Amino acid sequence: MNESNAVEVLLVEDNPDDLELTMRALRKANLANRIHVARDGAEAMEFIFCEGAHANRRITDRLKVVLLDLKLPKVDGLAVLKRIKGDPRTKTTPVVVLTSSKEQRDVVESYQLGVNSYIVKPVNFDRFAEAVRDLGLYWLLLNQPPKLDD
Repeated sequence: MNESNAVEVLLVEDNPDDLELTMRALRKANLANRIHVARDGAEAMEFIFCEGAHANRRITDRLKVVLLDLKLPKVDGLAVLKRIKGDPRTKTTPVVVLTSSKEQRDVVESYQLGVNSYIVKPVNFDRFAEAVRDLGLYWLLLNQPPKLDD
């Protein structure tokens, strides 16, 4: 995959309204170019680990960040997080949980599994858009991930 069309962000979100709000906020901040959307945990893992419909990807085509909802169909977000952080090929990939869950056990388990950040989605659209914009700016422009050998 060449750099000009490399996917930088994997957005894992099953709620169509939250998906649209997130994409709108990223577009507004000019950060929506290289985003892939997965609508359930199984699809997310296929994309990340280059399996199934995404077997043509290379695992060395690194993501800059995974924006991960927790409450997902097929495979929940915590299982996706556990697999990402448990695999030496992907464990340094930044994962940001972006969820409506304020449950303390979800927060604690996410951090125990190695999440980089846990953000509860604001209900107010303007605050939500601001949070997504700030997330995108930080993870896409400011954060310096480690370089991996191919």
